[in-house]
Amino acid sequence: MICVSIGRGRHKQVIAEHRHLVEQGAKLVEIRLDYIRRAVDLKRLLDHRPCPVIATCRRERDGGKWVDGEEKRLMLIRSVIANGVDYVDLEEDIADQIPRFGKTKRIVSYHNFNETPEDLESIHARMAQLDPDVIKITTMAHHPHDNVRVLGLVKSATIPTVGMCMGDIGTPSRLLCGRAGSPFTYATFHAERTLAPGQLSYRQMVDIYNYDLINAETEIYGVVADPVGHSLSPLIHNAAFRELGMNKVYIPFRVPPEDLGLFMGDCRELGVKGLSVTIPHKEDMVRFLDKIDESTSRVGATNTVLFGEDELRGYNTDLPAAMDSIYRVYGQPEGDNPFGGKVALMLGAGGVAKAIAYGLKIRGAEVFVTARNETRATNLAERLDIRTIAWKDRVSAKPQILINATPVGMHPNVNLSPYDGRKLERGSIVFDVIYNPEQTLLIKEAKKVGCRVITGVDMFVQQAALQFKHFTGEDAPIEVMRNAVRQAIGAAKI
Repeated sequence: MICVSIGRGRHKQVIAEHRHLVEQGAKLVEIRLDYIRRAVDLKRLLDHRPCPVIATCRRERDGGKWVDGEEKRLMLIRSVIANGVDYVDLEEDIADQIPRFGKTKRIVSYHNFNETPEDLESIHARMAQLDPDVIKITTMAHHPHDNVRVLGLVKSATIPTVGMCMGDIGTPSRLLCGRAGSPFTYATFHAERTLAPGQLSYRQMVDIYNYDLINAETEIYGVVADPVGHSLSPLIHNAAFRELGMNKVYIPFRVPPEDLGLFMGDCRELGVKGLSVTIPHKEDMVRFLDKIDESTSRVGATNTVLFGEDELRGYNTDLPAAMDSIYRVYGQPEGDNPFGGKVALMLGAGGVAKAIAYGLKIRGAEVFVTARNETRATNLAERLDIRTIAWKDRVSAKPQILINATPVGMHPNVNLSPYDGRKLERGSIVFDVIYNPEQTLLIKEAKKVGCRVITGVDMFVQQAALQFKHFTGEDAPIEVMRNAVRQAIGAAKI
């Protein structure tokens, strides 16, 4: 179950949002009394409540807005209980000052905005002595392993326990705590009004992650990146799972580079079946794999990992997805060297750049690579036996195939382009792997010149569809995935 937190300054706003949430399917809300900017009218808030309520009044030191003194706060909490609220949230240090009364259930809570402490079990044991119906432990995650520790605590608890981590590293715990046995998780009314770091909105929890359908049998997949908040992979993979009625969920894992090894070990404990891999882990991930496909071997980067019983298998779907995207505008290849005699210029030297550059080279193109980081460009060129060109001289290559594999032009920097549009040649192929926005400045300028263009949406959906096939063994609902991306970035459906 999802508990939706409402934090508004006026009673009528709280009441309106409460009713709206129930109409949207919410079954439990938390009313943050500390947000109300005038004397709290409990009868107005509670008498005709459309669903059960958790009443919370949080001090500033606990991340709240209450400033009227502790004595008044305790009086308000006692009044809430006397008015028959369904649940009351009591911080650990005041729980013994608020006696049980009536049918109100007690949530004894602990919040740590600085870290996930080592002594979680002793904290939980201490709170269990305070007559709780539910224990709530919320901590700040600095490492992905913090999720595993908190979820393990939830799973082993004999008293119903809500356990989750704050921050974007902690997002997995918010999505998986119910699977571990938590009676509910928390969400905010709107994505732009979070009441705690890393909180998702109710609609995100329902529409993207299908939270209430996650159970002990749900298979877990996800994307590992740093950062990860911008990724649309959860949107399209979960849309595909939902379309085909699969009991699977795909979640974002933010993993700093130094934590990648420990995270891969944690995946087994979390029950992860497969991962999409993106910046900055595509190359480093290879060293953790037991078996890799030819594309991964040649390129030295993987974007797909499957967890077998005794081995980790890596695949690179960027390469076939990129080639398929190019063929759709170039025409199906004939012979072994369909790009023979063509000059291709690769902007960027990351994992995607390596895959596409390799694919073009083995199909006969003369490939040049350029990047703002000259060392990375040189390393890529040496690995694939291609040529480099200085970033400042990139327009001198006069390519028939231009690929942008840099972030230049990505939202929000939509007025930037990595290449001078005036130097593009009519009829050439311009491929921008950026998918948000789909119509980058480079793509717009290429269209004006009369180039054949490939957008990042094309490749993003193709590589995701191939990942989906690896994950499930089933063909992906490609149009569902493509429409999900375009809706998310504000483009029209096709």
